[in-house]
Amino acid sequence: MNIIDKILQYKFHRTTPVIILCVLIVILLSILSTETRADELTHNFKSPSFNGQGISAHYLTIENQQKSRTDAIQEKIDSAILAAAREEDNTVMAKFMRNLESRIYAQLSKQLVENLFKQCDLMVDPTCTQATFGSFALEGNTVSYLKTTCDTDSMSGCVLGEEVIILTVVADDGTETIITIPVGNGTFG
Repeated sequence: MNIIDKILQYKFHRTTPVIILCVLIVILLSILSTETRADELTHNFKSPSFNGQGISAHYLTIENQQKSRTDAIQEKIDSAILAAAREEDNTVMAKFMRNLESRIYAQLSKQLVENLFKQCDLMVDPTCTQATFGSFALEGNTVSYLKTTCDTDSMSGCVLGEEVIILTVVADDGTETIITIPVGNGTFG
């Protein structure tokens, strides 16, 4: 006897169909007794550019991000320019030129001061000459000087009859600076 014959010969008891029926009823009642809820499916765009909600804040955020990027790029460009300028100023040649220029200006100012305040004693040196006026050009500026006696009607910052040097600097844009320097007034030491 094979398995199929054994299954066909199996007899159901009277209680088996009742149990199966009860189980089916319980399952059916549990399915039908649950409360079901459903809502309408709607599609909303998340981007404010499409749905219009909060669009002004969205545009402000975009504008701020663009400005931040632009500012960061400009800051990088400016720092690169400054770094290149610093690098150029720190070359050996640039340092040499600054030092040379400084020494030339120092020598020029020393000679100017010596000529302005030179006092000749003809008894000691009969060939000595004092310059009472002069001028020179320096990088587009004109510097002129004049030794004279103070006339308080037309001059300020000096005492009547006092010997003074009037130093006038005219810049290349036409602005004029006048300095009145008293000669032989006051002592050092």
